[in-house]
Amino acid sequence: MTRKSAALPNGLRRIVRALGPGLITGAADDDPSGIATYSQAGAQFSYGLAWTLFLTLPFMAAIQIISAFIGWQSRRGLTANIARHLPKSVMLSLVALLAIANTINIAADLAAMADSLRFAW
Repeated sequence: MTRKSAALPNGLRRIVRALGPGLITGAADDDPSGIATYSQAGAQFSYGLAWTLFLTLPFMAAIQIISAFIGWQSRRGLTANIARHLPKSVMLSLVALLAIANTINIAADLAAMADSLRFAW
């Protein structure tokens, strides 16, 4: 238990522990670059791509369920589980790729925010 979680009351600590990963996952794709992409796709295709919902939703739900099950059963994060089953070089490569992807995502977020400010002025 960390010092920050020890400072929380018991009830609030339980809520944060239960909802923390879900809140992070749910908010992970609601970033400026995602909203800009969704806006452009909606403006260009309207409801023309709505059929993909029926194809992609079951796959997205399955991935979330499998990921949650692995995390719940192992009580470890993704990196710890990868490190248990794959060589260290593979795990480090995947972590490096994740860092690169996050850096690119932050740059896309900044670009989307800059574009929205340009429209506002």
